[in-house]
This record gives sequence, C-alpha cells and structure tokens, in this order.
Amino acid sequence: MQEDGTGLVDPRSLSDAGWFARLEDIAEEAGYFEWLGADHAAFFLDAAPVLIVTFETVEAIRRRQPGQLPIGWHVAKGRGWSHLCLIARKDSWYRDPAVFRYFDRLVDDAFFEDFDQVVFYGAGMAGYAAAAYSVTAPGATVIALQPQATLDPRLAGWDPRWPEMRRTSFTDRYGFAPDMTEGAGTVYVAYDPEQAMDAMHAALFARPWTVMLPCRNLGRDIAGALDAMRILPSMLAAACGDAFDEKLFRTFYRGRRNYMPYLRGLMARLDNEGRAWLNALLCRNVAERLDAPRFRDRLKQLEADLERTGHSLPAPHPHPHPHPRKR
Repeated sequence: MQEDGTGLVDPRSLSDAGWFARLEDIAEEAGYFEWLGADHAAFFLDAAPVLIVTFETVEAIRRRQPGQLPIGWHVAKGRGWSHLCLIARKDSWYRDPAVFRYFDRLVDDAFFEDFDQVVFYGAGMAGYAAAAYSVTAPGATVIALQPQATLDPRLAGWDPRWPEMRRTSFTDRYGFAPDMTEGAGTVYVAYDPEQAMDAMHAALFARPWTVMLPCRNLGRDIAGALDAMRILPSMLAAACGDAFDEKLFRTFYRGRRNYMPYLRGLMARLDNEGRAWLNALLCRNVAERLDAPRFRDRLKQLEADLERTGHSLPAPHPHPHPHPRKR
C-alpha cells in the first residue's frame, strides 16, 4: 500500500476491502462498524447528542469526499457530533432485509432517543433511503436531494430508469418513502424542475411538513453540484444546529453565481432557446465578475449579432463609490 507522504496510508491505493478495513479501524476508536449483509454496512461514531445520519455509497465516498471518508464524518468530526453512515456497495436503494433489521434494532434499543437533534441526509437513491428510514427517528430533520419516492412500477411506471430494480419490492417494510416521513420534523426535498423524472418524484413528497427546494438548471447531480459549490456541508451543519430553513438555503444557493458548470449550462440553454439579449446580459455579468474567457468571447459574438439587428445592451450600472467624498 502506498503512503500519502505523512506516513499514513493513501486511501486511493486501497482496494474496496482495504478501504472498508480502514473504516472499521476508525470506528473502533469511538463507535462501531457492522456489516449488514453483503451489500451494506453501518459506520457509527459516538460523540455529542447531535446525530447526522447519512446514506452514502462506496463509489460516491471514494470518488468525491476528502480522505475518502463519508460527508457526514466531515460534518460531524470537527464539531464533536455523532455520525451514523449507511454505506451501500451497489445501487440497492437500501432495500435489504438486513438493513430493515438493523433499523428495527435501533428502534427497539431506543437508539435515537439518546440524541437531542437528528438529521437524515441522502441524495438520489440515498435520498429515498434517508426519507424512508427517517420513520425510525420521529421528529428528525430530513434533507433529501433528488430522492425517488418509490420504484414500484405500479406507482412510478413512468420512470424508465433503473429497469433492473423493477423486481425489487417497494411495498413492504420502509417502502413508500413519502409516507415514511409522516413522523419527521421538516423534510427538505431539493430537485431541478427541468429534470422531469426528478420533478415527478419530488411532487410525490408534497406534504404539509415538506419544504420543496427547486434548483432550476442545476442538472442531474444536485448533490455533486452543491458539494462542488462547497455549500452542502454547510447545509448539513446548519440542520444539525437546528438553524436550517428555506431562507438559509437560498442564501447558500447564491453560490451558483460563481459556479462555472451552472453558468455554462445556463449560457447553453439560453443559446438553444435563441434568447440572445438575455444571454448577452448573462455573459457580461459573468465576464465582469469572474475570469471567464469563454463568456467574454461569447459576449462579443452576441453583441455583434444584436448590433446587426439594431439592438444593443443597456449601459452597465456604474458601481458607486462606497465612501463618496464630501465637498
């Protein structure tokens, strides 16, 4: 195994088996690691009476997270909070009797009653699980990004994705995720309204206790985008501090103004829709604020096109001096 220059093993050099062994070693310090059948594992760190429960996959943790440790670990560790991560080795939607039994046991042991604040988090498949298993912790806050409500073909036959899951039961224990949130505190569902399948699943979560967080033009990987914008950990930390709400999310979400993949996607969409004047305003705004050669070049093209049709952009707003001189 390779070292990372500090004498520690570089997790990128580990096989999945070695990576899981590393998680087990970390958990032994103050918690536990437990296999739940062949495809899932529970990773728990016991600390303060604030608990973040995350549903994550091996692929997402190892590809995206610093040190190849769960995002919940990063949120909890530096703040002295507790963390429970349910790790999936494949796209299972956590529909496994071993996972059912694990959560049954947590309920029987009154595990969640030891915590003053509990937050469940997941995205996509894991967002489904975060909502579905939140029923075991009444009053918990749920943050679900692009969650599926169910893959039962009788209810979601309009979703052609994941045909391999059509034989998996979503009608027994912890089945229809929106119903499982009835005892939760506030449930936040983030989705892109332009992604039809995601928007239809999100609509199934509409309940009095659910707050919809539409993220227009953010695309098919909201978790990846929010993480790249460096706002996802802040969202989870705020929820654990009982301070997260829709207004705070909108404040965080202003980070998309500096997120190039979002801005490039918006520019491409305006191009496709033939909205040259609006696209020129976007390109000018981005070019003025950021180092964005592509936007500067596109602005020149759009301004030339507008001039040929007898149109021009309004003069940019001058930036007032923050401290006007007294005469």
